[in-house]
Amino acid sequence: MNEEETKNVVHIPAEQDDDYSNDDLFNITSWGADLSFRELITMYEEGELLKPELQRKYVWDKTEASRFIDSILLGLPVPSIFLAKEPNDNKLIIDGYQRIMTVYDFVKGIFSTDGKVFKLSNTKRINERWRGKAYIELNDNDQKKIRSTTIHAIIFQQKKPIDNDTSLYQIFERINTSGRTLKPQEIRNCVYQGKFNTLLFTLNSDPIWRKLYGLDTDDPRMEDLEFILRLFALSSEEIKKKESGQISLKKFLNEYMGSKESENEKVLEKRESTFTKVISLANTIWGEQAFHNISQKDGKLINKFHPTIFDSIGIALINAINQKIDVTKISDLPTKRINLLKDEDYKAFTSTRTTNVENIKGRINKASEILFGIKYE
Repeated sequence: MNEEETKNVVHIPAEQDDDYSNDDLFNITSWGADLSFRELITMYEEGELLKPELQRKYVWDKTEASRFIDSILLGLPVPSIFLAKEPNDNKLIIDGYQRIMTVYDFVKGIFSTDGKVFKLSNTKRINERWRGKAYIELNDNDQKKIRSTTIHAIIFQQKKPIDNDTSLYQIFERINTSGRTLKPQEIRNCVYQGKFNTLLFTLNSDPIWRKLYGLDTDDPRMEDLEFILRLFALSSEEIKKKESGQISLKKFLNEYMGSKESENEKVLEKRESTFTKVISLANTIWGEQAFHNISQKDGKLINKFHPTIFDSIGIALINAINQKIDVTKISDLPTKRINLLKDEDYKAFTSTRTTNVENIKGRINKASEILFGIKYE
């Protein structure tokens, strides 16, 4: 988000320092393989080589792409790529997407960025033998050189547990060599591709959610997606079963997103229905400031989306829905929400040690009690 956009979302620093490691990493095996660009192009076309959701857009400009093709034609070494082998034998590109797609675009003739014929830049930075030329304008030997050039691939596979790929998340987090540090949800969108991931994108585009979140357009760093995921995860039975202690939110969200349940059609239909009801009710009752906090100075609502207020009020609404309570018939909910935001315990639960189980349950229970007169069940 740019500077103006970040003003609309409260960030909780304590939740950012959430790195973790676990024994799953010891269940990873890796090996090297030299693959020609001919093989990689075929694998990509046949759906065996998958690009991450994160990298749906090609980001290299024409000069960068041309320089890479120039390096191949000159016979210069090509940096290794990293692939993750999935249980169905498909390969997920962890690192190297721009390189692979540059050659793919050049051979196919269309540059992804602008949809125009891909001709190498007509500058002195490109060798004059192929400067300004498209692939079909190269001689046969140069075309063969591009297709037959090999790139070293380091391939990872998680051997066990087969139903838990949290270590793949850690590998992506540690190895990805793109120019920016990836946010946790950006990595999840690379690692946990599937129906739940697609659903998160769908829910994130809901006009009511965009209004409540405070931004018309999707957050490019995917924090809005993470808040939706977080609502589902923190309302799960797994949290209810935990009695105390600190959770790694990053790990908890990884495991939730990667679980078998997250690909079950009925489960996903229920999640979609639940989220839609929650944001619709919140918007009807409190309007676009439904998940905002109040100023400690004057008691007025602050124009910022607040994550822990969202998860607590959101899950309190889920709790009421599950108990078949018609919250629209509860009187004076706007005043009750202000009372909730002024409650000293609630303020502590939403601002300190926010990933502590007692505080997660504490803020949800407070919201349930003060707003709807029910216990968190």
